[in-house]
Amino acid sequence: MGRKSTREDKNIWQRSREAAGMTRAEAAEAMGFVSESRIEKYESGRSPVQPEEVLAMSKAYRMPALCNQYCSHDCPIGKEMVPEVRASNLSQIVLETLATVNTLEREEKRFIEITADGTISPEEMEDFARIEADIRAIKMAADSLSLWLQDTIASGKIAEKDLERARAAVLAERTRREAGYFAKPEE
Repeated sequence: MGRKSTREDKNIWQRSREAAGMTRAEAAEAMGFVSESRIEKYESGRSPVQPEEVLAMSKAYRMPALCNQYCSHDCPIGKEMVPEVRASNLSQIVLETLATVNTLEREEKRFIEITADGTISPEEMEDFARIEADIRAIKMAADSLSLWLQDTIASGKIAEKDLERARAAVLAERTRREAGYFAKPEE
């Protein structure tokens, strides 16, 4: 068994490993291709962590949020393009989503008016910005729901096979509905 770290300035990678109850040796074994010395290097900050290591950590530690942490804070492209997703509980995610959807429903006609001509005039800009912020809020809620789901699967509270079966059934139903919607009427 490895020694317990006494460092106070632990980074996210070390805190996550310790929260998973693993020593560096156990983590290296669980990840398969990352050595104890490599783990020590990125935990101490002497070497940057690599994307494939983050993916392996997220699986070994059962912490899918590590991927978003890396993308939103360490990846040069991600820092520009990927917002940090905060883990929330399911009821909070649902309430935030529904509140924003309700706001967008009230703005639906204005959104159509603004975008119908393909341009946004200076007079329309503030309304457009407000609607665009609501759309971003829905995206963040969807990302939070996705993260909640990944965490729930990782913790074993939802079986991934059951979810995949349900998703396949929903996709099949949606495909049947769309096929009927787009079918040419019989003459």
